[in-house]
Amino acid sequence: MNDVIRLLKSHRSIRKFTDQGIDESVIREIIESAQWASSSSFVQAYSIIGIKDQANKRLLAQLCGEQSYIETCPVFLVFCADLNRLEMACTVHGMKMVGEYTESFIMSTVDAALAAQNAMIAAESLGLGGVYIGGIRNNPEEVSKLLKLPEFVYPVFGICLGYPAQDPGSKPRLPLAVIYKEEFYNNENDLKKIEDYDQKISAYYVERTQGKRSDSWTQQMAEKMQAETRPHMKEYLRNRGFEMK
Repeated sequence: MNDVIRLLKSHRSIRKFTDQGIDESVIREIIESAQWASSSSFVQAYSIIGIKDQANKRLLAQLCGEQSYIETCPVFLVFCADLNRLEMACTVHGMKMVGEYTESFIMSTVDAALAAQNAMIAAESLGLGGVYIGGIRNNPEEVSKLLKLPEFVYPVFGICLGYPAQDPGSKPRLPLAVIYKEEFYNNENDLKKIEDYDQKISAYYVERTQGKRSDSWTQQMAEKMQAETRPHMKEYLRNRGFEMK
């Protein structure tokens, strides 16, 4: 196992940080690394907004569902899908952007996600840790106003970054055979493998919480899928210009 693979396999979510700040040069190194992620057709349809102001972090923590680690991390990065500058490119050449199609939404969202993963890996290689924050979509209108997002831009998620003050360990992942299929999709034996995985996850939680938690992966997922999550996003995205025709 080489150093890169070892780093990738050691990922864990960090929610507690030391008081140590992050040098501006380190932040720029992380963002520049994010820029080298693959991008569909070289459109680079994303923007990253760094939040260090304590008042803004406090407000974002509230908007994201009282997630206090946004407030306590030194830097909070918001990754946005961004078609706005593509509209600029069209305007420069006297053209009108046709950007309201579903493919444009997928393209920009994937671009933002790829850049974010590069950023996280770069940060971890420099001794930092972080956690993704999907709660940025809890109150997207308010977040958009706070961050002054123009049309054709929406916040996909955030990342809290800082120097770790905890070592929570890595959660066991699904079996490789469940995730990786050869030649065609086949889930014939997946259920048995997932049931075995349930036992592993349950044991992980028992050990991590000293017996206070023992739920399985399927139990978590079944409960999660009982309610619609963030139903406001469809209308919000349409209002931002992502009509997804």
